[in-house]
Amino acid sequence: MKDKIQCELSRLIRYTIIICILLVNVQCQRSNGPDITVYSSSQDGDRLTKKTNVKFISDRESSLPIIKVDEGTRFQKIDGFGASFNEAGMICLNSLDSESRDSVLRLLFDPDSGAGYTLMKSPIAACDFASAGPWYTYNDTPGDTSMEHFSIQRDLEPDGLITFIKKASKYGKFEIESPMDFAPDWMYYGLNKGEKYIRPEYYSALARYYSRFIKAYAENGITIDYLNLFNEAANPHYSSETYKVMGDMIKNHVVQRFKADGLFTKIQMGETCTRPEGLEKFPPVLNDSEVRKHISSLTVHGYDWDNFSALTELHNKFPDIPIWMTEVCYATFCCIPSGGPDKCPVYEFSDGEFWGNMIMNDMKNWVSGWIYWNMILDQNGGPWLTSPIHGDPDPNPQHPVVIINRETKDVTYTGLFYYLAHFSKFVKPGAYRINCTGGSSSLNFVGFLNTDGNIVLNVINNGDETDCKISWSNKMTIQKLKAHSITTLKWDNSRTKNLDK
Repeated sequence: MKDKIQCELSRLIRYTIIICILLVNVQCQRSNGPDITVYSSSQDGDRLTKKTNVKFISDRESSLPIIKVDEGTRFQKIDGFGASFNEAGMICLNSLDSESRDSVLRLLFDPDSGAGYTLMKSPIAACDFASAGPWYTYNDTPGDTSMEHFSIQRDLEPDGLITFIKKASKYGKFEIESPMDFAPDWMYYGLNKGEKYIRPEYYSALARYYSRFIKAYAENGITIDYLNLFNEAANPHYSSETYKVMGDMIKNHVVQRFKADGLFTKIQMGETCTRPEGLEKFPPVLNDSEVRKHISSLTVHGYDWDNFSALTELHNKFPDIPIWMTEVCYATFCCIPSGGPDKCPVYEFSDGEFWGNMIMNDMKNWVSGWIYWNMILDQNGGPWLTSPIHGDPDPNPQHPVVIINRETKDVTYTGLFYYLAHFSKFVKPGAYRINCTGGSSSLNFVGFLNTDGNIVLNVINNGDETDCKISWSNKMTIQKLKAHSITTLKWDNSRTKNLDK
């Protein structure tokens, strides 16, 4: 009898120990934080591939590279990511059957099954990829300052911008900024070198032209959220208008016209060719408080390729004005960085690493919105519009986000598509960039805190496969980073209640 009692006691003790261990494990799981969802795109074949979830564990020492995430320190608010609408892209889409066309748009704009673009560019009338016809503006009638002959009819055609935007808007929600390469030709002194300046007597007419454009789009169900007066102005190829004159146009003509017409479109001054050019040309105009108070964001292009610190200098001068990167691409005839491709478009996935690092470095230097140039082009990097007098050469092959072969109907989602999607899909408008430190020479990374409380960490591995320790809130996880890859780690930060507090 005594032996039987001892046996039962021994069994109860074992059961009690097992239950205690299980309870401790459950408690540890709870205390170690949320699951981390992981997505990867890599040289070895991952394409926004969802990997097995990982967990945080109690922090411990490690000899691995460490990325420390601190959502308590926040930087700029994010406005979105995307690319540009052009007639060339709609022409390419229209070469596909309706099911294939819809599939492309879904993968670009759907926030759940696609890249979820939220910030787009749509030029005002013709540019170098307004390819559905000859050069055009919305009013080519000389002297028509009252805009009686203003018309957006071309944008309503099957290959037009309004058609393109409406088809895209079925799959996602996005804001639009619209810059202008050229005003109507008759508003200039001339189109030869040294003559591409708007005649002062047409400043008011140009303000009315902008207003009519915004109202005409609104009448067709499209909101233009941001007006950008000129694209790459004060340069030889497009309008040569100075930034001082643009500032005067804004405060003395555009603002008054918008008020008279009941418009609330936000105003951007102009898009500079490079980051350093923005640092050079914006400050003298923004020192005029009457101009500065009307500027919603500062917009630069990336054709210097890597002078990112100029943006931090610009931010330090005007910390209250967001900075956007609103155009960059490869263009065979003029815009290829050192070590870049020999021809466009570029099919190799590995090219995405260049663009991913550019996006990340722009973000780390205070960029709030990031927009690539052509979203869709064909197998020849076109079609393009040719108008040398307006700065549009022939040939002009460029690199897009998506390549549609108009002959074979094959669709290629480039490396750029995937690297950009790791930002546009997971980092939502209203997010904040947060403090992330550590890493190694081959790792480039940036973190964000979304408005729903999710933390997003994007890590580019520019080298061989490696493990990395992610440290957050006194917890850690070990993540394997594939060679030449981008990895998104996403987890819920339940402590975050209100980003604006």
